[in-house]
Formats: sequence, structure tokens, C-alpha cells
Amino acid sequence: MGELGSNIQYLSGVGPKRAALLKSELGIETLSDLIHFYPFRYIDRSRVVPIAQVQPDLAYVQIKATVIKVDEVPHKRLSVIVEDDSGRMELVFFKGINWNKSRLIPGSSFIFFGKPQTFSGKINMVHPEVDPVQEGLMQGGLTGVYPSTEKLKSSGITGKVMCKLQAAALGLCLPELEETLPEYVLAENALCPLSYAIRNIHFPKDEYALQKAQRRLKFEELFLLQLSLLKQKYVRTAASRGILMKAVGEEFRACFNALPYSLTGAQQRVIKEIRADLMSGHQMNRLLQGDVGSGKTLVAVMSCLLAVGNGFQACIMAPTEVLAQQHFANIQKFLAPTGVRSALLTGSSTVKERRIIDAGLRDGSIGIIVGTHALIEDSVSFASLGLCVIDEQHRFGVDQRSKLWSKSAVPPHILVMTATPIPRTLAMTLYGDLDISVLDEMPPGRKPVQTMLITPQRKGAMYEFIRKQIASGRQAFIVYPMIFENEKLDISNVEQGYEEIMKEFPLPRYKVALVHGQQKSEDKAFNMDAFAAGRANILVATTVIEVGVDVPNASVMVIESAERFGLSQLHQLRGRVGRGAEKSYCIMVGGPKISADAHNRLQLMVDTEDGFRIAEEDMRMRGPGDLEGTQQSGLPVELSIASLARDGILLSEARAYAQSVLEKDPGLNDKRNALLVRELRKNKYNVKDYSAIS
Repeated sequence: MGELGSNIQYLSGVGPKRAALLKSELGIETLSDLIHFYPFRYIDRSRVVPIAQVQPDLAYVQIKATVIKVDEVPHKRLSVIVEDDSGRMELVFFKGINWNKSRLIPGSSFIFFGKPQTFSGKINMVHPEVDPVQEGLMQGGLTGVYPSTEKLKSSGITGKVMCKLQAAALGLCLPELEETLPEYVLAENALCPLSYAIRNIHFPKDEYALQKAQRRLKFEELFLLQLSLLKQKYVRTAASRGILMKAVGEEFRACFNALPYSLTGAQQRVIKEIRADLMSGHQMNRLLQGDVGSGKTLVAVMSCLLAVGNGFQACIMAPTEVLAQQHFANIQKFLAPTGVRSALLTGSSTVKERRIIDAGLRDGSIGIIVGTHALIEDSVSFASLGLCVIDEQHRFGVDQRSKLWSKSAVPPHILVMTATPIPRTLAMTLYGDLDISVLDEMPPGRKPVQTMLITPQRKGAMYEFIRKQIASGRQAFIVYPMIFENEKLDISNVEQGYEEIMKEFPLPRYKVALVHGQQKSEDKAFNMDAFAAGRANILVATTVIEVGVDVPNASVMVIESAERFGLSQLHQLRGRVGRGAEKSYCIMVGGPKISADAHNRLQLMVDTEDGFRIAEEDMRMRGPGDLEGTQQSGLPVELSIASLARDGILLSEARAYAQSVLEKDPGLNDKRNALLVRELRKNKYNVKDYSAIS
């Protein structure tokens, strides 16, 4: 591999110490790693701003000025006054005082580059970069800014040093850099060669060259990722023998005919998609996305009834007992007219109950089983398992789920459900090898939840409003972001909150239940049940109630310190109310001092109930990392330059193109695709195939 594979410590200006730091902080070990470590933004070094035009709200500016006066406050700072034809400015240095004092001699001129700020009503720059006039102007143009850490900066690996290292590495590596995409892929997508892209991503000739470089590198990354995911799907579909389910069955018809309302257009569309999968002869692997209240449970039940109508059993697996019990209670209503026997299996099931359930599953008399991870225990076996529905799939481990599939001679059909709206771009990547169905319509009659944002000063009026709701027979959730007090954060927490609510809503007139993650499971269940059964008027809780609590009588959701929650989390919490016939309310209480960004995020919640729009905005603001409670490492691959938040259109193009390549050559056996096979073998795109089990 020549220079590309050589250790970075041998690059001029690095050495063993810096090499160890670059590896530990940024994962850069070889020259290839370095040149594939890209800037995250660019600064225009071609423009020199007159001092009189420098404003504190500008990003980084470059001035050409002469040193007028240098004052040192011993052991504290160096103050340097500079001027150009338009005015004067102070530059301040807290580090490298002696070195800066020795070169910033009055009368000498330099290029100073830094971030302007205001101090005591005057604009200054702290620790600007300092270059001799000719060198600074030579640098001109767009300069890359690289991700960094405090350790790197304090050890002298500044932005300027990183640029010098990149220049040295490119000089050695570019001559041996091999193309990674076939010629026809470059031509059909109007992509520049790799060597041009790498050179211009680090040192753009101009804005146009930078755009060409970015498009090439982003497209390649997204294309190869989608090619990897889709190739798995093509291979699996070709190889997988699925259970054939051609009949509709009387059970399905009985449930459908007894429904007191019509299915939404989205529900009808999704059931048709599932039915087509069941009739295809291949194993279904489908993700069902639906916002809170969009009718996923009914779709799941009708899918299970299709399996039963073809002589097979179905299971619905939920991550918690509360959610499993809720599903079981809901599906009883739908199954009543069908005569299909169902059962509930959880960790709390008694030995006697388990014995009856095990017998019913073995002899096939139980058609639909709802349960928790208890379903995957070795003792549980089925007569003929044909369909597995998994709710809130990301809460189950892959190994746990795989045990379900082993309970059938032929792999059962898989329907994964999530109530977390996932942006389309993220779904394409997280679940790129699954077929995706979306329930994007709300059933008729579901009333919108009135959402408002208030300051802490209005809590008195809020409590009075809750009292009126309780007086009319309603209940309220009050959710806090923390369990125990954290002195560093001025933030409401559930302990203090519970005390405050008890004072505002005293016994015996009001009953307040408390639920949080650190309670014993029996205490949590007791308090949750008290609220669900209407014995408690108010449930004070942390986000443990985010998923799976269905209390139609609850009409108020209060979210304290709302700015501490992600948008998707706020949306999930809001979905806990508005499930009954009464008008419901979500009241977000902001902290005493929230930023403009936080206020804008919360205002979006006030403006819309569209979970998909909220999820898109959440990803745009926060990046894809934390949407599912995981950092970006939760993605199948770590993206180096593309962004799921910003490059959605390019991702769609890359996926469509990957599909077209695989339609012509599903196994990538054509010699023109040899480069693609080589790239897919690299660790980055060697995505572990969980498709058969998720």
C-alpha cells in the first residue's frame, strides 16, 4: 500500500508523541486515515476586513494591521494594540506571552486571523492566528477547519498545524491514490475523480471545486452504504424460503366486518403491502412506522389474523410488561368477533398459567400470543409459528430476537413496529435492508392535543387549571427530566417535584402517584396501575412513561424543564394524552433561562403534531445520533463526510442508483463491478447482516 499505509509518526512534524495523540483522540493511525479525515467547515481567508468593519457577530475575520503598542500584565496576559487605515483594535494573548512579545514588535505588520468579541464595550480578538504578511496572504482562499479536541490543541496540534500535516500527506499519497468507483458510475453520476476530490476537500481551488469534491465523496459514502444494505436484501430475498400465506381467512373478515369505523387509507395501504409479502413465497422483513395513535395495533392484529387464517400462529412481542398487558387488553376487543384464542405470557405469569399456555401453543389452539422476552425462553415452543410482530424493536437485543426465529422450521414472517417517527433518511440507513411501511394518517375522531409553552411564573395558573380538569373527572401526568437532584444543573427533578405537587394537591382530596426508573419494579407497577385504574389523580414521573402507558382518561401532560428533552421525546410524551374522547392539553414548562435555539425547538412542538416533521427537525438540529437514544455509532456505519440530516436528497439518489446497479447485476459478478466488490469488503461497509432477525 506504499505511503498510504505508512504510520503517521513518520510524517514530517508528527513523531511518536503526536502520533499517539492523533490515534487516541481522532483514530488517525496511517497517512490514509489522515487524508480521509475531512474538514467540517471552511473559512474564507481570501478577504481582509478593515478594522472599522469588524463586528462581534461575525464568525472569523482576517485583518492586516501594524503593531502600535505592546503591554504585558505579568503572569496574566499580553495586550497588543494594532491599527490599519480605518481604526485600532486590541489583541489579547493569555498563552505564549514571551514568544508573542518577542515577535510582535511595534512597527511590524502581520495578518491576524480570529474570532471577534466584545469586552468592556470594545471589540477585541483573543489568541488570533498570527502570520507574516506574505505568508498570510498566500494562504488565501478557503481554509479547512478540522474536528479537534482540547488535548490536541494544548499539545500544539492547532488548525494551522493540521493543514500543514494534510498538505504534507497529500504530497506523498496522491500519486498512489487508486480510484474506488468504476468509470461508468463516475460518468453516469457526473462525479469527479477521487484524487481531484481528495485534493479539493482539503485545499479547495475555489467554491465550485469544493462543491464537486463534497458531492463526489458524499455520494460514494452513501452509495456504498446503500449498496451493502440492499445487496444483503437481494441475497436474502433470493435465498429465503418464506411461509406461503395465500388465504385471507374467516377470522380476518370477521374482525374487519365488526370494526365500528373504517380503516384509514394508510392502514388499508399497509395491510395490502403486508398481504403481498405473505403471498410472495419469501420471508417478510418489514418495518411499520406509525406515529402515536395512528392505528399500528389494529394493523398488527389483522396481520396476525392473516397468519391464523392460513393455519399458523402469531406472536406479538413487547419490551415491557406494561406494554404487553396493554397490547393484550387492546387486541381482545378486536379478536372478540373472530373466535381466535389468545394468551398473555410475561415474567409475572404463574406456573399454572404457563402450563396452560405452553399446552395451547404446542397443540396450536392458541392462535395469537402476546408477551415480553418470556416468549423467547427455551421452554416455549409453537405448533406452527408463522408471524412475529415486534413492538419498539430497538429495545430488544439482536440475540434475544434471534431466539424467536429458531422456534419455527421455516423462518417466520417479521413485522417490526415503532411508534418513534424516524426521518426517512435515517430509516433508509438504520433499516436499509427492510421494507418500510408508514402509517401517516390519523384515525377519524382523534382530537388534536392543544400544546402550549409557559414560563415557571405561570405555574400557579397551571395548577389551578389541573384542579379544574380533575374536578371534571380527568387525570394528569407531570413529567420531570431527572430522578435525583444535580447541584450543577438548575433543573427541576422528580423528588422536589413530587414534594411540590403534594403541597399543591394535598390528601385526602387528591391522590398523587410517583413513578421513576430507580423504584422497585413492584412499586412502579403498583403506582402505574393506581393511575391507570383511576385511583390516583396525578402521576408524577420521569420518562419511564414515555412508551406504553395508555390512560384514555388522562387529559393533561405537563413536562417540566421541557428544554432538557429532545423533540422526539417530547412528542412521545405528548402522545400519552389525547387518547380519550375529551379535549387534551400538553403544557411544556420552560426553565427560567432558555436559549433562543431551545425556544425555537419548543415552539415547533406548539406549532405541529406531525411526528415525522418533528423527527426531521430534531435530526436537523441535533444530528442523527441521539434520536434512538444512541450516539451516531448506532448507525450501521460511521459516516465520514455525508450527513443524514443534511444530505437526504443525495441519499435518495444514491439508494435509487444502488438499486439500479443491483437490478442489472444482483451478485456484482460483472467485471465492471470489481471495484465495488473490493470496497464493500472493507470494514467500513461490511455491515453485519441482522436482516433475518430484525
